[in-house]
Amino acid sequence: MSQISSRKAQLEAFDRLLTIMDELREQCPWDRKQTIQSLRHLTIEETFELSDAILDDNLEEIKKELGDILLHIVFYAKIGSEKDAFDISTVINSLCEKLIRRHPHIYGDTIADDEEAVKQNWEKIKLKEKGNTSVLGGVPRSLPALIKAMRIQEKARGVGFDWQEKAQVWEKVEEEMQEFKAEFNAVEGQEIDRERATGEFGDLLFSLINYARFIDINPEEALEKTNLKFIKRFQYLEQAAKASGKKIEDMTLAEMDVYWEEAKRL
Repeated sequence: MSQISSRKAQLEAFDRLLTIMDELREQCPWDRKQTIQSLRHLTIEETFELSDAILDDNLEEIKKELGDILLHIVFYAKIGSEKDAFDISTVINSLCEKLIRRHPHIYGDTIADDEEAVKQNWEKIKLKEKGNTSVLGGVPRSLPALIKAMRIQEKARGVGFDWQEKAQVWEKVEEEMQEFKAEFNAVEGQEIDRERATGEFGDLLFSLINYARFIDINPEEALEKTNLKFIKRFQYLEQAAKASGKKIEDMTLAEMDVYWEEAKRL
């Protein structure tokens, strides 16, 4: 058998997991106590741990974190079966049916020659399925704002509401930058209208996210890479200062900048 398990081995592994879940739910005090609500925050945490593993490009950790998320899916399905609401088979079959419906270019007569056509078909079918009165109705309210902005823009594009050229988007970025400067770059000592400045800054961020989408950059991924880069350099600064017998809080900005420039060269 190759490194990638055969279908038979995959099904046996899944059956083993379901059996273990049944046993834990019956015999383990902690597992018996859990509810859909109590698992929610743990599932979110596991999702972020998977995200970390993906950012590190650590396939071994990705494998482990996928296992943890799969456990949660099976756990929710087990609780659902106890409530006679759903079980793992109805979850999987529902997913299969949705995938077939949303890929009419594979399972029907629809033509989709490129990725963009596939995405547009997906959004139109999804809108019809959910019965939303708005294209944006399917965007989760609890999404982080940056990711939510991405999804809003993608969904709007799915029904044809989008810029035609990236140059137009960049013009919008520059326009929003000027409007923000006008609100925030007030005369020294003059009180700033924080609400208006906040609104203009939000418009600027939204336009930058839009431009990133047009040049095929994931802004969430880009910002996280910058976060990690800053952490690495700042921690070098801390370590270098300590090695020199200095306390970072007692150093001048000019002194700290010396170590910062060293970190940038690493």
